Amino acid sequence: MTRSLGLDIGDKRVGVALSDPQGILASPLTIIHRQDEAADFEAVVNIISQHQVGRIIVGLPRSMDGTLGKQAEKVKAFVDRLISHIKVPLEFRDERLSTVSARRLMREAGAKKTRGKAYDDAAAAAVILQGYLDEKYADPDEIHPL
Repeated sequence: MTRSLGLDIGDKRVGVALSDPQGILASPLTIIHRQDEAADFEAVVNIISQHQVGRIIVGLPRSMDGTLGKQAEKVKAFVDRLISHIKVPLEFRDERLSTVSARRLMREAGAKKTRGKAYDDAAAAAVILQGYLDEKYADPDEIHPL
């Protein structure tokens, strides 16, 4: 099994999360502070190479009614250009409320607020990636009642 990479692409930052080699758990990895596309793409390619990533999951920010808004179009345009720089499959995943979920989970875990919005981006990427991993690799035969 290879690792999966989660990306939460914003205008100023890209939150990055990485799965464990078994594809069970996603964890925040880093934040790429957006500069220009060449530097942004190089940072993603370096992470893919360094961590032997076999799949990328990108959060697609849909509106609450499910439509694609302005930010989703920006993310798709970025990904369309990124694809020519990578050699691993890439999938989109609905990211509605991922940042809200990430903040709630961190608050419940007792995380300090001083980490700031940048850390929220990496945590949101982990929420996006974890949702994908849970759906993709869940084995219904392994679910046991409490």
